Amino acid sequence: MNFRNGLSSLLRPEDSVLVMIDHQPYQLANLNSHDPHMVVNNSTALAKAAKVFGVPTILTSVVEDRGGRIFPQITDVFPDQEVIDRTLINTWQDPKVVDAVKATGRKQLIIAGLWTEICVAMPAIQAAGEGWDVTVITDASGAVSLEGHQVAIQRMIAAGINMMTWVALVSEWQRDWARAETAAALNEVVLQHLAGSGIAYLWEQQLLNTPAPTGPGVGV
Repeated sequence: MNFRNGLSSLLRPEDSVLVMIDHQPYQLANLNSHDPHMVVNNSTALAKAAKVFGVPTILTSVVEDRGGRIFPQITDVFPDQEVIDRTLINTWQDPKVVDAVKATGRKQLIIAGLWTEICVAMPAIQAAGEGWDVTVITDASGAVSLEGHQVAIQRMIAAGINMMTWVALVSEWQRDWARAETAAALNEVVLQHLAGSGIAYLWEQQLLNTPAPTGPGVGV
C-alpha cells in the first residue's frame, strides 16, 4: 500500500473534483448508521464548501423516478446544474459521470453518498484501481447499518482510499486563514452547519462587541 504522507498528499481545491452520489429520499429512509438530520446537514455543508472553493461538483442519482430527487438542500446550491440520473448501481461504470469527472482535468476525486457500503464503496474502489487519488467523506455518507458503514470504510482503506470528514476536508482546502478570497464565505458555511463551533463564533462576536460592565456587582 502507498502511504499518504507529505505536503503533496493533502487535498487542494484546484486539484479536487467532488461527486455526490444518491443523496435521495429512498436511501435516507433506511439510513441507520447516522442521524439522518446530520447526513443532510453535512452533505449540504460539503456542497456549499465545494462551491466556495470552486471545486467542480457532479451530482448523480439512481432511478430518480422511484428513489426520489436529490435533497433540495444540495441541488439549491447548484440550481442550474443537471443531476445525472443512472440505472447502474456503480456510479463509476456510468460513462456520463466518468466523462464529466475527466472533463475537469483533476485527479483528486472526492466522493460522498448513500449508501456507504454500496454506492460509495463500489465507485471508490474501482476509481482507486484506475489510478485516481480517491477520498471518501464519511460523515456526508451513510449506510443501512453502523456495521455496514464501518465495514465499508475498512474495505476502502484496504484498497488505498483516503477517509475524511467534511470539516477536515474544508480545512485542507482553506489551509491558511490569510486566504481571504474564501475565508469569509467558508465561515458562513461553518456558521450554518458546524453547530457548536458556529454558535461559539457568534458568541465570540457578541462578546467582542459588548462593552465590558463596570461598577459594583460586576463579576461572579
